[in-house]
Order: sequence, then C-alpha cells, then structure tokens
Amino acid sequence: MAAPRTNNPLDRGRPLLEREQALTVLDRCVAEATASSGSICLISGEAGIGKTSLVRHAASRSAGTVRWISGGCDPLFTPRALGPLHDIARQTGGVLAERLFTGASKESIAAGLLDTIDGEHQPTVLVIEDLHWADEATLDLLLFVGRRIASRPAALVVTYRDDESASDSLFHATIGAFPPEVVSRIPLTPLSPRAVAALAARAGRAAVGLHEATRGNPFFVTEMLAGDGREITPTIRDAVLARTRFLSVAAREALDVVAVIPRAAEVHFVERQLGIDLAVVREAVLAGLLVVDGRTIAFRHDLARRAIEGSADALRHRALHERVLAALVDGRETIGDIPLARLVHHAHAASDGDAVCRYAPQAAREAVAASAHREALRHFELALAYSARLPDELRAELLEGWSVEAYLSGRTTEAIAARQEALAIWIAATRHDRAGACLRWLSRLHWWAGDPVNAERAGEEAVRVLDTLGPGHELAMAYSNLSQLNMLAGRHDAAIAWGERATTMARAIGDPEALAHALANVGGARIQRHDDGGADLLEEAFTLASEAHLDDHAQRALVILATLRLDHRDYDRAEPAFERALGYAEAHDLYAYSQYLGGQRARMQLERGAWELAEREARRILSQREYPGVTTIPALVVLGTIQARRGDPEATDTLARARERAYRTRELQRVGPTAAAVAEHAWLDGDLATAVAELEPALEMARRVGHEWLIGELAFQLQRAGRGVNSAGAADPWRLLLDGQWRESAAAWKAIGCPYESAEALSQGDELAMREALAAFDSLGAVRRARVLRRRMRESGLRVPVGPRRATRANRAGLTSRQMDVLRLVTDGCTNQEIADRLNLAPKTVDHHVSAILEKLGASTRRAAASTARRRGLVTGEK
Repeated sequence: MAAPRTNNPLDRGRPLLEREQALTVLDRCVAEATASSGSICLISGEAGIGKTSLVRHAASRSAGTVRWISGGCDPLFTPRALGPLHDIARQTGGVLAERLFTGASKESIAAGLLDTIDGEHQPTVLVIEDLHWADEATLDLLLFVGRRIASRPAALVVTYRDDESASDSLFHATIGAFPPEVVSRIPLTPLSPRAVAALAARAGRAAVGLHEATRGNPFFVTEMLAGDGREITPTIRDAVLARTRFLSVAAREALDVVAVIPRAAEVHFVERQLGIDLAVVREAVLAGLLVVDGRTIAFRHDLARRAIEGSADALRHRALHERVLAALVDGRETIGDIPLARLVHHAHAASDGDAVCRYAPQAAREAVAASAHREALRHFELALAYSARLPDELRAELLEGWSVEAYLSGRTTEAIAARQEALAIWIAATRHDRAGACLRWLSRLHWWAGDPVNAERAGEEAVRVLDTLGPGHELAMAYSNLSQLNMLAGRHDAAIAWGERATTMARAIGDPEALAHALANVGGARIQRHDDGGADLLEEAFTLASEAHLDDHAQRALVILATLRLDHRDYDRAEPAFERALGYAEAHDLYAYSQYLGGQRARMQLERGAWELAEREARRILSQREYPGVTTIPALVVLGTIQARRGDPEATDTLARARERAYRTRELQRVGPTAAAVAEHAWLDGDLATAVAELEPALEMARRVGHEWLIGELAFQLQRAGRGVNSAGAADPWRLLLDGQWRESAAAWKAIGCPYESAEALSQGDELAMREALAAFDSLGAVRRARVLRRRMRESGLRVPVGPRRATRANRAGLTSRQMDVLRLVTDGCTNQEIADRLNLAPKTVDHHVSAILEKLGASTRRAAASTARRRGLVTGEK
C-alpha cells in the first residue's frame, strides 16, 4: 500500500492525533499474523474520520516485515462483482488473477485467494476498504476467508462507514458472522476540541469556531485549514470547492471528468482515452485534491470527489458521463479488462438506453457467475427499465433472469409477476419449450411463496405443455417437480410415482441433474413410509450429484436424510447425518443450507434436553444473514419454545416471527412444530382458546399426512387444553400418554432420550410422579412450566418443593465461578478495566470472560447479558 503524495503540511510524518489506542489494536492484529495466529480487524466510522489514514500509518510501521495487499469497493450504481479481488489480483498476479480473469467458479476463486494469502514467505495483511459498498459475492468470499483465517499467518483488515451501512442487513450479517474469537473492532470517533486546536496550531491558524464547524471530522478539519484562512466554510463541499479557485480551466475540467469516475481512474486511461494532459493532473495534485500512486489517479478522499461531482448541473453531469462512456468503449480494445459494471454505471448516468441494454445483461450474467445475486438483480432491473426498445423475446429473457435473482433475493411476489409476463410472451410466440420451462419455474415460485394450490396447478400445466415435445431435461425436471410437491405435502404414493417417471426418463437421456433431484424426492417419500430403502436412494442421489459437481442437489439429499431421521426421533442415526450434512454445507459454502441445518440440529438438542446448546445454536443462526425461504424457521421455533417454557417475555415475538414464516408455506413440516410451540406458549398463559385454535387445523393436517409424531404431540396438547381426542395414528410414546398410561409413556420417552416429554408424562401422574416431573422441569430451566405444575399441586393440596437455588441456575447456564464474578460486575455496569482492577485480572483475560458470557447467555451486548442474567435469576440487583 503506497501512501498518497500530497502537499498537505499536516501529513508530513506527523503522528496521528487521538488514534494511539486504535493503532495499538491494529498493530496487535498485525503482530498476531506474524505469529501465524490470524485475526480480523474491523475499522468503522463516518466518512472522513480517518480509516484509510489509520491503515496507511500501520502499514508504514510494519514495512518490510509484513506484506500488505489491498482492494476497495466502488460506489457504482451497481458494484462490480468481486471488485476488491480484481484490485488484489492486479497486485499479486498468480493463481488468483488467472482464476478471476478466466471466469472460474466462486469456490475456485476463494481457494485462489487463500493460496495468495498463504503463498508468501512473510505474513500477509489483506485490506478491504469501503466494505459498505461491497457486492454480495465479495461479502460471501470475505466470510469464507474470515472463517479460515485463524490458523494462517495473515490478518484481514476491513474498513467501512457505519453511517452508510446502517440499513444494509446483508453487510451487517456478514461482519456479524465472523468468528468472534478472532475479531477486533476499532470504532473511530471524531477528534476532540483539543486535537483540533493542535492541528490548527500546526497549520499556524486560529482554532476559534473550528471544532464546532467541523464536529471534529479530521478530513473536514484538514480541508478548512488548507483554505485561505479568511473564513470558516460551512460545509465540506464549500471547503473543497475553495481549493479550486486558483486552478486553470484545464485543471478544473480534468477534476470534473475524474469526479464522475468512482474511486480511481487508470493513468493511461486518463491520458490516452480521455486525452487529459498529465501536467494538468499535476496541478490538481499540488492543490491537494488529487493523488497519483503510479497506476491510478484519484481524489484524496471520496468526500472531495463527491463535492466536485455535485457541483456540476444535470446537463453537465450527463455530458461528463457520456465522455467517459465513449472513452471506455473506445478503449476496450486497447485497455482490456474494463468492468462491465463500470460501463453500465456511466451508461445509466448518461441516460444511454442502448448502451444500458447492451451491457447491463452481460454485467448481470457476470454477477450471477460470481454468486452476486443482489447485483445481478439490479443490472437486470436497469436493463428492463430501458427494454421497451428490445424485441419481445429478448425482453422475456430479461424478465426470466430478473425473476431468478428476485427469487434468490427474497422478492418472491415480484419474481412471480415477472415470470408470468415472460410466460405470456413465450405463449404468444408459440415457444412451447420456453413456456414449459417458465411454468415449472412458476410452480417453484408459488411453492416458495406459500401457495401450494397454484404451485401444483403450474406444475401440472408445465408437464402438459412439455409432454408434447417429448423426452428432455425440462420434462424430466417437470416430473420431478411434481414428485417434490407431493412429497412435501405428504402424498407419498404420488411422490414416488412422479419421481419414478422422472428417474426413468433421466436415466434414458443421461441427465444427472434430473436424476439426482428425482431420486432425492423418491427417497424422502419412502423414508416417510418407514421404508429404509429410501436411504439408499438418497445416498445414490448424493453420490450422483456430488460427482457431477451439482452441490445444491447433493446437499439437498443430505438434508432430507438428516431431517427425516430427526422427524422420527431416531437420534442415533440423525446425529451423524447432521454432522455429515453440515460438514458438506460448510465445505461448499452453502450458507442457506447451513442455516437451516443448524436450526434443525438445535431442535435435536432441545428434544434431547441440551437447552443451553440449543439456545446458543439458535441465536447464532438468527444473528446471521437471513436467506429467503424457510431457513430460519427451525431456529425461531427452538428459541421461541425455550423462551416460552422458561418464561422469557421475548417468546411472543419470536414465535410470531416463526408463525408468520411457517404458516405461509402450508406444509406440515413447518406448520406442525410451529403450531405446537405457539399453542404451548398460549397454554402456559392459560389461554386455552388460542391453543385450541392453533392445534385443531394443524392436527387435521398431521392426520391427513399420517405424521405419527406430530399427530401425537398436537393431540396431547389439544387433550391438555380440554378437547376430546383419540390416540389413533400417534407414535407410541404419545399414544400411551393420550390413553392415560403416563408411567409407560414416561419410560418410553426416557428410553428415547427426551427428558422434557418424559417429565410431561410424569406430570399427569400421582404425587410422586409430579415431584419427579417438577425436578426435571427445574433441572431443564423450564421455569414457567414448573410454575404451572406447582400451582396445580397447590390447588390439589399437595406439598410443593421449593425452586432451584441461584448457583444451580448459573451452573445450568454453563458459567464458571470466575465468569459469575465477572457477570455480577458487568451487571453492575463496570467496564472491563474496572473489572480487571477489582478481580486482579489482566484486561485481556476479562475480554475473554465477557465474550464467553455473551455467547453462553446468547446475548449480543453487555446490557442484554445483564438483562438476561437478572431475568433468569443468575444475579440479583445488589451491588
């Protein structure tokens, strides 16, 4: 990282003011890299706060001992997919550059970046600047690297604006998913009046009114002090424009042109294609507005670029973009790698619809290849805005592309509308092949939107249309789609029949994708019919898909196998199945599947009595980026169930979120567990009417599908709410309980390994059994459920045992005695330094204890941890 050349007298080797602690943290991250103990440093703050200056200062301090490589994100209308990696590849060359420039897969590029980090004989610091402007693919890739950096001689340093990124949930989910044990955060704050006065003294200027005008923003302070000193300008824009007063007309023209090029322009492009004399550029450099690092020309800060860009009127702004676009198009032959996103940016700003329609679809496809779905969506969206000039069939292709990316971005309703518009075009053009494929996609979209009726209608219509064309990939997939819909609806015979039609055709035409998809459907349906031959089909589907590098289909087969084992409470086989499925998802960066599987594993932990583990896993999942569809439903149900049984006030909101997502699908596997959790929450409150309203339709659905475990759970809860039910079709432990054989039911649940359900059975028995149930509820932390049982025992005239002691509750939270000491002081509002002083511990040790406490309590902040500790009785209010 070369430091920018500038004539600013404040930058001449002076130490950074009020950044000593920040530099210490950043230096520590670099030092950890030299010790092969990788780390991540997140530097945040408002624009102009000094993030880049901090990084450059740290780089200069470790020059020669550490390799620094950097890339930045551009403020384009739609960011370039993997933009920062292209910057890095130009610096490093090698395998990363080769894979990027040949359009290799996302996984191959990620591996290339790791090879680049590992490939040198000295530690590497990888800097990504302005991550708040990052594309989706870059965020995914950084998460990949961040999860693997701990054992490497490397540090990942990220800068971002906390003002501009506040509303970007994907950005925040990404940085929140970095392993907390390797993350250090450096939030930069404005300079104090004292520091601003010191800067003014360096410049030989008076400091009166300077801090109030700049609010301590270092860039603004610097711009003020670089002026002529006659007055304090009211805005950064005014301060920047003041520097241009004495520039020549040619230099001001050059500034205007460079200002519409986000981030940086190549020197050769400015000189050759734009025809700007570098002597003119030097004039702007000497004025402290531009910097040249040998390869690129850029503004000293993006705030300055925006100030110059914003000073042009609308017509001038459009003309500048037209000039840059023409130069880029002209230079593609000689310059080579000009990002398509950059062409689209200037075409849109110039209102050049033909150019947008030419380059935006190409940029969208490039983004799709990099898994930057958010950016692909924007490119398709932009092309569609200008698509009235295109032939209908090209417009239909844009609509289909936009529909896929909208679906992947969670905008299902709009995705359906776009597909329907495309379908109308294909039907009018008598393109039965495209119409059939479109109908199959509509079927999937309707299912995803929770509309099984229209999903099946579109699926059946797809088969009818494609059947007229004979065997082929689309028809085989249409058969398999109907198989999947029937499997999900619990219609096992129909699922198997359609799936076998699909497998027969797929084998005949040599189509591994359709074959793997259909085998998974048939395998899942057969397991639900208690036919273990289904597991063999799922294994065949997995092997076939993985050998063909169809990662999504391979993962789907493993997910079906694991979740169906869990549905049948076959924990001995479910546990290794989940480990295998999660291992595959992690190895192939299938984050949405990871999220779903993690929630299902948390459900298994909950059922087996490991509530602390289940809660921790559920909270971890819910703190991540949420993918479209059903991925977070299991985690929400698990967390909501624990909160309800424990008596946490958040239970209502958590279960409402689960209900809204689950009921939209109209599928038993989502609706059944959610209805059970919501009904139990209502029953614990004494709200029997709500419990019954949730349970009756869910039980009817479970009976229709024949799901014996859900039949039993829902019927028991309905019986407990005062409704008469029969035990027909229920799994044995539930059937025994429904028939009044509580002792046998408790034993059956204990044999399976489900302590809460065993306690529920005992709670229906005699006094001794109720006491045993109460002890089990207390041990699990089911405070609210225990309270209901204690009340019932009192009303029956029975002697009620006292509740658990606080020490027992703390132990159940998994806190050590030292962590309890730290937690009490955190609850009292002490800082880490104060805790270290009072407990005679090193501050870093306190840091580790606080991090462990937050994780064990499932809290994201100290305040949340204190609130949780009080609510759960781990601490009291005394000092």
